[in-house]
Amino acid sequence: MAAGLVAPGPLCAGGAFVVETAVMEAGGSTGGAAALVRLVRPRQWTKNGFVLAGLVFSGEVLQGPSILAALLAFAAFCALSGSVYAANDVLDVEEDRKHPIKQDRPVASGEVPVRVAVAYSGLLAAGGLLLGFAVSPWVGLTGLAYLFLQTVYTTFLKHRAILDVMSISSGFVLRALAGVAAVGSPVSPWLIVCTGLLTLFLGFSKRRHELATLGEDAAGHRKNLKDYSVPMLDQMMNIMLATTIIAYALYTFTVYENEIMMSSIPFVIYGVFRYMILVHRDGGGNPDTLLLQDRPLQITLLLWLSVVVSVIYIF
Repeated sequence: MAAGLVAPGPLCAGGAFVVETAVMEAGGSTGGAAALVRLVRPRQWTKNGFVLAGLVFSGEVLQGPSILAALLAFAAFCALSGSVYAANDVLDVEEDRKHPIKQDRPVASGEVPVRVAVAYSGLLAAGGLLLGFAVSPWVGLTGLAYLFLQTVYTTFLKHRAILDVMSISSGFVLRALAGVAAVGSPVSPWLIVCTGLLTLFLGFSKRRHELATLGEDAAGHRKNLKDYSVPMLDQMMNIMLATTIIAYALYTFTVYENEIMMSSIPFVIYGVFRYMILVHRDGGGNPDTLLLQDRPLQITLLLWLSVVVSVIYIF
């Protein structure tokens, strides 16, 4: 399967032509390539790590075919999410040009022409879907559902308070379901519940960061921010924080006969509280990149994974 997926063919040839043309039109070989890379926001590909959750919790992490399938599903969703980011930058170009940070994005700054970004987005969407269906029909269908959700989000839901964050959370749940489908494991309701609650917390923290960063001009950059306030979002985050911890604790109590899994609960508690500190500190950092920047958070994640892997694969 792997050989067939990487073999050169019409898609690869066409993709190389489009990318080469895009690089030339975006302003040269080096600068244009860098702009195209930034356009798909590789720093935010950490979100696609939810695709790999199915590999870990299914007990298949030592199986070569399952590892390959999960990694290919991860790559497919990196392409799909990159396609969405490129399309969003085209649709939001005027708003981004008024934003103190987003004005430096490739399309808003003019580094990548609009028509190049549109072509690039289409190429990534097609490639991601083809790769998803090559891994498994269910991975491909989940990828289609993800693109449909993002289309509805971009055109409607992103302008509706609460529904915007719920749709973002649904995108993470779809990522997790794609990972389960890739390894052929049954879907656990706990995977959906814990993923959904955690990402609702992350979504509300993102909105809080935007309000704290933009201040009185927030509604001018994103219409739905007029319906939020920092105190309201703090309450929503607190609710989601508590329910996430409770749900994960119940998961460790009910699913595993070995009590050692319960020892992973303190890492979850510390991790989400550490995240809260980072969000509130000096107005909050960007939630999308906190995991890439904060060493205590990274260490906590590794320790949590160590306990989980030990319970599933050793004890």
